[in-house]
Amino acid sequence: MGLYDRYLAVRHRVHPEEPPAHVAVVITERDLLEQGAYATLEEFLTWAFDCGAERVTISVSVLDEAVVPTLERELREVDAPEPIAVRRVGDTEPATEPIQVSVGLGGKHEFAEAVRSLAEAVETHGVDADLIDEIDETDIEDRLVFPDEPDLVIKTGAERLSDFMIWQSVYSELYFTDVNWRDFRRRDYLRAVLDYQNRNRRFGR
Repeated sequence: MGLYDRYLAVRHRVHPEEPPAHVAVVITERDLLEQGAYATLEEFLTWAFDCGAERVTISVSVLDEAVVPTLERELREVDAPEPIAVRRVGDTEPATEPIQVSVGLGGKHEFAEAVRSLAEAVETHGVDADLIDEIDETDIEDRLVFPDEPDLVIKTGAERLSDFMIWQSVYSELYFTDVNWRDFRRRDYLRAVLDYQNRNRRFGR
């Protein structure tokens, strides 16, 4: 670790505010085609847990659905510091492991599926019209594949989120960096965490 990285690490440790407990990063299938991309991912996971994260979500946006099986297989083989769950389009089992990976499962699709599941439950069980008024956000959250809300969302390479966890990230702190995934270093992660610690979270207020 270089001197500057040590400086950032000390600033993070002595900061009076807590680090993010749930960190998410948004990358693309193209990022994972770069040489060393999976090594960066393994290092990222180590940095996150070393810096106090309890959960990490990796969202991989995909343009070519044909690459999903390959990405899914390779992501399951990542040398991770904690148990990992990988989900793709068609998966409905909620991810509860400390490391959660979404491969091509966009936020719009996930939300639409949750609403569809809720509508089917209402139709199947013949819910009384008066009870429909009692449906709230927890009924949606209970049907999401990724039910947990990230504290911090990091996007590398560009200032756009793609189709990422629309419901869950509504109150997340967003951090954009022009550093591409292949060049992402520990110092870049520490900068993101320090930026988060310096913010006054408002949760939509």
